[in-house]
Amino acid sequence: MEHDEIYLIDTWRILVREWKWFAAPLLLVLAATFAFIHVARPQWEATAWIQIGQVGAVPPGQDPKAEPLQRVMERLQLLSFQNDVVKSVGLSPDARDAHLYRKSLKLEPLPYAGPLIKLTLRAYSPQQADQLATATMTQLQAIHRRIEAMPLARAHRHLDEVQKELQAALADRDRLQQAAAPGNQGDAGGKNAPGSVLASALLSSKNEEVHALQQAEGELADRLSAAYTYDTSLMWPVYVPDRQAFPNPVLMWAVGLVLGLLLGALAAIARNALRRAATTRHALGKSIQPKKPVHALTD
Repeated sequence: MEHDEIYLIDTWRILVREWKWFAAPLLLVLAATFAFIHVARPQWEATAWIQIGQVGAVPPGQDPKAEPLQRVMERLQLLSFQNDVVKSVGLSPDARDAHLYRKSLKLEPLPYAGPLIKLTLRAYSPQQADQLATATMTQLQAIHRRIEAMPLARAHRHLDEVQKELQAALADRDRLQQAAAPGNQGDAGGKNAPGSVLASALLSSKNEEVHALQQAEGELADRLSAAYTYDTSLMWPVYVPDRQAFPNPVLMWAVGLVLGLLLGALAAIARNALRRAATTRHALGKSIQPKKPVHALTD
């Protein structure tokens, strides 16, 4: 009966027999891992959460956000926008630092949380990573402020107009209250006099107008408060871990060890297979070697 299965004990015997071929690739990979960890330039990763600004006092049916979420995502990925960001922190767009920023910039939309945009990027120092993340938000904030300037100014003008109308209506109501007071109607007719009835009707109408203007003023003031009108900003401070993101020594050593063991095992098994093939060929060559002819015995 033939047994084609390879048992662990057989593999162990092969590795022990061919230990030099197993150890050589393992040591080479570990040496390469050590060299890479000490030669590669460290990178730190920054994470930021950007909240899109809005103007609360907009016409009904209009999006109060400065820009829709998807448009902001597309803007952040524009090469011109990214170049403006690196220039704002004193980097050249062709520098390695700028290239790493553009290459590592990743965006994750969070539509049900504000909406927010989760932004991650890498840099060659923790300070630079924090600086680039903040500069990205600042650049976007400046653009959104320009977009929001006109609707925000219009909303403030509307609020000023409502407040002026309310002041005028309050002054008119005070005059009507004085005119409708019993002491100002004289003795003719008393409170049933035509002048008193007209003043009371006008006062009631003016009260309704004042109430409507006060309600409009309160709604506009609420919409322009910080709860509904705010700038594009960082939701929380930029987060940069103390440990570098790349290269990760623990991860690199783990990968190097696994890869070295795998390559070492393959090399040992391949060497053992070649050795067995050579032994088999040698044995076969001996078995098929022609026999020498038997000569007659000479005198």
